[in-house]
Amino acid sequence: MEVKAGDFISSLPDEILFHIISLLPFESAIQTIFLSTRWRLLWNLALVKHGSKEDVPTAVSGFLTNFDEHNPTRNTRRFRFHFGEDGVLSAIIAPNNKLHLDFSAENNQEHQTQFGWQIELNPQNLSLQPTPSAFFVKTLYLISVNHLSSEAVSGTVSKFQLLENLKIIGCNGLESLSIDSETKLLNLTIFDCPQLKSLHVRSYKLKTFWYRGKFPRFWPEFHFNLANAMLDSRQGPGYSTFNTCDFDRVLLTIKNSEVLTLCRWTFEALICPSLSSFRANFQFYRLKELWWIDNYSKGLDDCDALITFLKLCPSLERLFVTIDHNSYVMPRAATWCNQVGRDTKLQHLRVVKLEGFDNQEDEIFFAKRLQEIVALEPLMLTTSERICFRNLTKVPSHESHQPDDTSSLPQEKYFYKSVQVKNVNELCPKHAHMISL
Repeated sequence: MEVKAGDFISSLPDEILFHIISLLPFESAIQTIFLSTRWRLLWNLALVKHGSKEDVPTAVSGFLTNFDEHNPTRNTRRFRFHFGEDGVLSAIIAPNNKLHLDFSAENNQEHQTQFGWQIELNPQNLSLQPTPSAFFVKTLYLISVNHLSSEAVSGTVSKFQLLENLKIIGCNGLESLSIDSETKLLNLTIFDCPQLKSLHVRSYKLKTFWYRGKFPRFWPEFHFNLANAMLDSRQGPGYSTFNTCDFDRVLLTIKNSEVLTLCRWTFEALICPSLSSFRANFQFYRLKELWWIDNYSKGLDDCDALITFLKLCPSLERLFVTIDHNSYVMPRAATWCNQVGRDTKLQHLRVVKLEGFDNQEDEIFFAKRLQEIVALEPLMLTTSERICFRNLTKVPSHESHQPDDTSSLPQEKYFYKSVQVKNVNELCPKHAHMISL
């Protein structure tokens, strides 16, 4: 590396230069970008500061307030804040007003202590309104928050007046979570918090709720506008006993969803008992796209739960079925709910996509059961062999030349033919919840 004569400081290692920057006031630190190419490259890596846990909200606020993507002296997108003995916060400003606050650099093995966390969003406090030059956070990622950093994060988040999207990911030790948003929060995602047992969410305008992990006791409030719900709880419940009324609030919350992900055990253990407290004609009358996650542990006779649920979905257009043999199975399945929606015919179902079935026999058995409740034969796409997508089509049995890849049952009037398809994404794009963050 070439260094100008007398510029000994620029030849120092990154760690020392970062430490020098961290000792300067924020406004002075950003001016080092003009010293040389070496210093400018440092700013492309991260700004580093040191302080205490209590300094986290102020440090993040200062970082955002001094950010201006149109000003080369104020467009640093990465910030690293060291606090306490080994606490580390990595903050990244992403396009479209996104902010990532990541605490995963800490030694998580030492921070498994369980904790409760309360987050208050959009408080109506004019003193917290951001200045005109501040970066407005609309989407916030909170990653690997633990018991040491949760309070500091709550203080930071309370200042984001325009926050619309909140994503909480991988928070080990998080046992109870309460989120209160007066006005702005539209979309909430909670992924992979393995110890979470209790969840309370109060938000008047929430439109989207995505959850992945063991399902906690969930108390939603004022969520009747929810249009998009992902309940990927294939790991099972986060608690051991269920009461009949446990799921009533959740059921009313997801009732108007147009897009839904649901696991079989959730339907059997939580929805079926809750239906007993509602009128017999309860339906997911707006649901158009369903991703159903099943274990299919009992083979050919194991699709009753799904068929029963489909009878509650008269407007369904697209159905995705994933067989995951590692997903949770209820010890005792519900039986009485087979009477639910028994006269319903699916008039609008156009596409069915099956993934993870063990063999074509299981696929065909499900296709035959589906025929009982559909008005028109939908397009059936399957991937049981995990090689390619195939179109499973019903063909009259009087055709004289049956292809090799066919299956039929004795005395049936038709058989099923599978044909490889290549334009699967055009025929059936991925379910919205299958797309990663």
